Amino acid sequence: MSENGNGTNSVPRLKTQYWDEVIPAMMKEFGYSNTMQVPRFVKIAVNIGLGEALQNSKAIEAATEDLRIITGQKPVVTKARKSIAVFKLREGQSIGAKVTLRGNRMWDFLDRLIAIVLPRQRDFQGVSADSFDGRGNYSIGLREQLVFPEINYDKIDKIRGMELTIVTTAQTDEEARRMLALMNMPFKR
Repeated sequence: MSENGNGTNSVPRLKTQYWDEVIPAMMKEFGYSNTMQVPRFVKIAVNIGLGEALQNSKAIEAATEDLRIITGQKPVVTKARKSIAVFKLREGQSIGAKVTLRGNRMWDFLDRLIAIVLPRQRDFQGVSADSFDGRGNYSIGLREQLVFPEINYDKIDKIRGMELTIVTTAQTDEEARRMLALMNMPFKR
């Protein structure tokens, strides 16, 4: 097994839970004849959009550093694809940062997200069970980066939100919803 980002060669806890509990439950519930038919997690994309970067050039640096601390991976700066005069935006300007997590880093991040980050949100009631895209992918928006325990409150310049997209091989939203529920995703009741 490869390194999981924190220097150890152990299998992430959530990956073990997926293989030991989720796959057998999904096979029984959906009538799959083979373990390869069971939906899998492909990647998690974390994105911070920065409209403020047009006026404040240091915003990109601060956001990429926050994203690097949160994910343990170097972010890619996203650039505008076309010019929009109303927003004073020119093609090629930096307007955000993103990270794509795969493998053990993805499993570790998902574990922290479900067990630590989501419950730390203010007035947390659970995440929406309706945020699927019709193809089995799930998106969550977070209002602030402070819910991640790795972020030092004193070192941030501004509170920024971020979007997380969990990409799966599920064919339907129902399969993906059930898979995430079996992984203890805290959906609203």
